[in-house]
Amino acid sequence: MDLHKSPAPTDRQPVPPAELRCSDADRDRITDILREALAEGRLTAEEHAERVEGVLGAKTVGELERFVRDLPAGHARRIPPTYTPAPSRPTPGSTPIQPDENVVAVCSSAVRKGRWRPGRRMHAYAIFGSVLIDLSEAIFEYQQVVIKAISVFGDVTIRVPENVSLRGTGGGVLGNFEVSPLDSVEQDAPVIYVDGLAVLGSVEAKPKRGKLVADILDRVSDRVSGKVDKALRKHLDR
Repeated sequence: MDLHKSPAPTDRQPVPPAELRCSDADRDRITDILREALAEGRLTAEEHAERVEGVLGAKTVGELERFVRDLPAGHARRIPPTYTPAPSRPTPGSTPIQPDENVVAVCSSAVRKGRWRPGRRMHAYAIFGSVLIDLSEAIFEYQQVVIKAISVFGDVTIRVPENVSLRGTGGGVLGNFEVSPLDSVEQDAPVIYVDGLAVLGSVEAKPKRGKLVADILDRVSDRVSGKVDKALRKHLDR
C-alpha cells in the first residue's frame, strides 16, 4: 500500500461521507433496494445481477450509492447532526387506553391497507389466522400511533412508509416478535409504536421499500382546509 497515494485521515483531513468505508449492513441495505426494484419492474434481471455484483465489490459508501442513484428508494435523506430521535415510548396522554379500532382474525385473515386513516391506537389479534396492517399509503391524522399486536398460532404483519419512525416493545413465547427500528429525519413525522406478544406465532413490523408519506403537518393542513372549503361551498349553495 502506497501511503503517499492513500494518506491516512487526520483532524486536518476529514473524510467526506461518500468516501467512508461501507459495512456489510450498508451492502445489505443497497441489495434490498435492488431486489425491490427488480420486483417492481424498475430493473431487468440483467441489470439487477450486474448491480448486485458491483455492490459486493464496493469499498465506500459513495460507490454503493451509484447503484441506486436512479431509484426512488435510493434517495432517503441522511439524518442531520442535530436530529433528536423519537422517544421509545409514546408521550403520556397522547394516545387513549381504549383502541380506536380492533382488527381481529380468528381462523381467517384481516387486512387494513390503501388510503385509510389510522387512529391513535389500534389492537390487532391473530388467532389461528393472519392480520396485515399496511400503513404505506395511509393518511396520518395523528403524529403518534400505537399498534398492540397479539398473535396466537397466527401472524401479524405491519408495514410502514420509509420516512416515519418505528419503535417496538414486545416478545415471543415459542414465537417471533420482530420490529425493525426506523428513524425519520423529520421531527414532525409520524411515529408508530408496536407493542405485543407472539405465542407460537409471529409479529413483524418493518418499512416498505420505496413508500413515503407526506409530512403530517401538511396532512392536517389539507384536512382542515378541506373542511373549510366544504363549509364555504355549502354556504354559497344556499
